[in-house]
Amino acid sequence: MNTSLSESLKRLRKAHGLTQQKLAQEAGVSLIVVTKVEQGFTKDPAMSSLVKIADVLGVSIDELIGRTVPHKSKN
Repeated sequence: MNTSLSESLKRLRKAHGLTQQKLAQEAGVSLIVVTKVEQGFTKDPAMSSLVKIADVLGVSIDELIGRTVPHKSKN
């Protein structure tokens, strides 16, 4: 899978049923960070923000930035 960070973040956030505001709150980052990344306004968000967001979404940084194929759930 070769998707951009903005596409991956939006897809993962929606898959977890989170709004941008709820994701920002749970990750401890500003809403502006989440919004700007999803809209593609920033290509280089702080690594600390990406780590927090990835932790909330339960994915690796690689998956968050679109470098790996998402894991299929075994539900």
